[in-house]
Amino acid sequence: MARIFDVIEYPNEMRNELVHRFPESGSGDFRIGSQVIVRESQMAVFFRDGNALDVFGPGRHTIVTANIPLVINQIGKLFNDRTPFTAEVYFVSMREFADQKWGTPQPIIVRNPGMGLGVALLQGFGTFSFQVKDAQQFVTQIVGAQGMLRTEDIEGRLRSMLLSKLQDLLGETAAKASVPELIGLTNELGAGVRAKSQDDFAAIGLTLKSFYIENLKPSSKSAEELRAMGMLDMQTYTQLQAADALRDAAQNPSGGAGLTAGIGAGVGIGQVMSQSLTGMVGQTPQPSSAVPAAAASASTMPDVMTPAEAAVFLKVSEEDVLAAITAGDLKARKLGAAYRISKASLEDFLNG
Repeated sequence: MARIFDVIEYPNEMRNELVHRFPESGSGDFRIGSQVIVRESQMAVFFRDGNALDVFGPGRHTIVTANIPLVINQIGKLFNDRTPFTAEVYFVSMREFADQKWGTPQPIIVRNPGMGLGVALLQGFGTFSFQVKDAQQFVTQIVGAQGMLRTEDIEGRLRSMLLSKLQDLLGETAAKASVPELIGLTNELGAGVRAKSQDDFAAIGLTLKSFYIENLKPSSKSAEELRAMGMLDMQTYTQLQAADALRDAAQNPSGGAGLTAGIGAGVGIGQVMSQSLTGMVGQTPQPSSAVPAAAASASTMPDVMTPAEAAVFLKVSEEDVLAAITAGDLKARKLGAAYRISKASLEDFLNG
């Protein structure tokens, strides 16, 4: 026969415990007149035969038939006031579990049509907090027969739920904003994830109290790494290969970095060559397709340009053009303190 418990309580602070079962293993025998002591930040749920039944809030409770009707109903005709009954009691922490960490284990692919290469890879991290809203539902849906449930036992599931909503929201928002704009919307995205996640959290008896994005930035992983992870279809792989090539060129001082460095490698990669690279995806390259869009409109270029005028055609800053001239990648003639760039020099630069 199991031990009969006259006092049922769990005085632990439950700092990282969501649920603790009493007794920790097996079932306990309780009787009418036993005391149930529930701390201020706890709820106590009677559990029997796989079902979460009667619930006690904070305070000291004496068990009588009136406050455990579901337990008595399940026991049925075999019960009388002098007979011990078998059950488990789950103490559930109702406090807010703050400063839970989340991060993207692998980059999130964001389709960004009409912007740069049309695809970007983002990674980020931040914090969230949650709280048990319905103790009975939480015990039924999540705990089962476990003797203890800590935050670390459920955090993986919660992170997956949150990242799924973040990915959906990034996809929706990217249709209306460029990637740099997207990265600046961390507060709005955080609020959106919180709103979208509430139904999923409520289904398991929880509420999401907060969700913060502390950092959101382009991924540094290469197309080859991502393909090895099984993340990319052929079209995306082709786009990102082109992005990697531009990024590598930007990091190579002898390979035209003066023009592409600082334009935002990894964020749609390279406004200079965006139109030509977008056209490359899904098409058979033509001999002339290696010439960027700026060169395609060369017929409208003046024969001689200032660095500022060249920057307009290249869709970069004047400082980028001057850096390319200083590095010797773009030929220009200096007259006094000013540079002049011929149409032929600019076409030679674009053609590599």
